[in-house]
Amino acid sequence: MGAVDLGGGRQHGKKGTRKKRRRLGIRIDMTPLVDVAFLLLTFFMLTTTFSLPQVMDITLPPSETKSEVTEASLLLVRLMEDGRIFWNMGTDAPRALDANTLRAFLQERINTNPAMITLVKVDRKSKYSNMVRIIDELHLANITRYSLAPLLEQDKKIVEQAAGKS
Repeated sequence: MGAVDLGGGRQHGKKGTRKKRRRLGIRIDMTPLVDVAFLLLTFFMLTTTFSLPQVMDITLPPSETKSEVTEASLLLVRLMEDGRIFWNMGTDAPRALDANTLRAFLQERINTNPAMITLVKVDRKSKYSNMVRIIDELHLANITRYSLAPLLEQDKKIVEQAAGKS
């Protein structure tokens, strides 16, 4: 493993004179260190588990698709910045909806109108987890026809007016 060269050999000189000291040569064998390093590397590579990313499948329609939607079959769900949810059918005034009753409400709506299309408008400052929760509730209520759109300023004004009246 390790060896020290003591520099033995011939000694010349006169008596009483000081001998010049030679430096000791040290040679370290690095082979065991490399073996241990590769052993640790393979151990950690084989015992580490990697977490898979959690993804949600979203099917997107072709970019130039246009379809006619009647107001009676359009459910508009608005998600505000603070997490409040408002809903309305067509051009009705928005009404507040509790997040805990969202799934039952959606199931009731899809049972009364199976051709219903849901438009979810999300405020850009809202939490991402709130949007994912609404999409999960849509899936759990077996609603397959829905769209996502950003919440515009005019939508915020409509909701504020409706919230002020109630």
